[in-house]
Amino acid sequence: ARWGAGACLADDMGLGKTVQALALLLDRAPAGPALVVAPTSVAANWLDEARRFTPTLNVVAYTGTASSRMGKLDDLGPFDLVVTTYGLLQIDAGALAAVDWHSAVLDEAQAVKNPAAKRARAARELKARFRLVTTGTPIQNNLMDLYALFGFINPGMLGSTEHYRRRFALPVERDGDPAARARLRRVIAPFVLRRLKTEVLDDLPPRTEIVLHVEMSRAEAALYEALRRRAVEDLEAMAARGPGAGDGRLEILAHLTRLRLACCNPRLVQDAGAPPSSKLATFAETLAELLANRHKVLVFSQFVRHLELVEEHLTGAGIAFQYLDGATPAKARAERIAAFQAGRGDVFLISLRAGGVGLNLTAADYVIHMDPWWNPAAEDQASDRAHRIGQTRPVTIYRLVAKGTIEERIVALHHQKRDLAERLLEGADAPARLDAAELLELLRKPLA
Repeated sequence: ARWGAGACLADDMGLGKTVQALALLLDRAPAGPALVVAPTSVAANWLDEARRFTPTLNVVAYTGTASSRMGKLDDLGPFDLVVTTYGLLQIDAGALAAVDWHSAVLDEAQAVKNPAAKRARAARELKARFRLVTTGTPIQNNLMDLYALFGFINPGMLGSTEHYRRRFALPVERDGDPAARARLRRVIAPFVLRRLKTEVLDDLPPRTEIVLHVEMSRAEAALYEALRRRAVEDLEAMAARGPGAGDGRLEILAHLTRLRLACCNPRLVQDAGAPPSSKLATFAETLAELLANRHKVLVFSQFVRHLELVEEHLTGAGIAFQYLDGATPAKARAERIAAFQAGRGDVFLISLRAGGVGLNLTAADYVIHMDPWWNPAAEDQASDRAHRIGQTRPVTIYRLVAKGTIEERIVALHHQKRDLAERLLEGADAPARLDAAELLELLRKPLA
């Protein structure tokens, strides 16, 4: 900050990036106001943490309706800390860009990983003497994520988009070029601070990951195989129509999603006469044992409809729970998190996208992923809602995976995609993204 450059705080999930950023903002507070931009789901956590750890800061919640925000950016000065959301950064871009911020922080900065998106452009328009991004996953999918972050913290440092692609992204991702990777590491290293959980084991309890393989019933297997064959037939017919039909990537992903839903619960793909879900039965058996031993459990799914079926089971079984998805209002979200932490409910159902960031849920010591997601970093972030600073008990993470299905192949892909950021920062090779042909290959393999 004193040098005049921006920085990326990329500590592993759960190691206290918010508190570290607040310490920096407190140190810089006498010289002028600061801005924090966070996902809507995380903004309330910033307000709570600031009031707890930096009570001398004057925290201003720049949220709510247009009328409630009116005047909150007037006459800002030393020790003022404004907390807002990415949505409002885009809506009120002009008003926020008009303030001379002494410090500006983008939290969970993977939210601006698309440099061409409006929110990324609005972030770059902010006037700030020091810029910080915090993210446990500086590279979620590919090296363009990193380019977008540096476009905010140190504009122009990595050159134009075309230059960056030609000099770094394509050689590293496509060709596995170690010289290009080393060049990029040298360029970004002075501006990135990253600790991994392996470096702070004394401060964290152990974490165990277990895959629970779910055996489908004959009826479920027959439904899954029918869907798979239909998908292959549709896609082969499209391919026969020639290049004008495109590479079919979207159609492939749609079929893959349908197969994944069938693995979760046949009711998600068949309106009437669906066979019972073996995965739900495995979940119910596992959960009953955990609750009998007085554990608290976080349950994640990428699919809100799947969570609703789990909710139906919990209600029928008389199990107390909390629920959170992307449609949950911010106030209700904060109330449910506080209620769970206070002991009201033994299970917390959370959609992966809504609950993957910014939640402190250390009351739980077990995590169950009902379905694997393509991006292992998103799963890791969700699991780290429980395994983070403040947790005192060992944390166990279960992944429910339907045997012989697309789910097993997704888990196999995790081994190729996992820790893409560390592969760059620590010098290992970075995998390329899957293309349409590779996705289609996932569909061609029958149920084992």
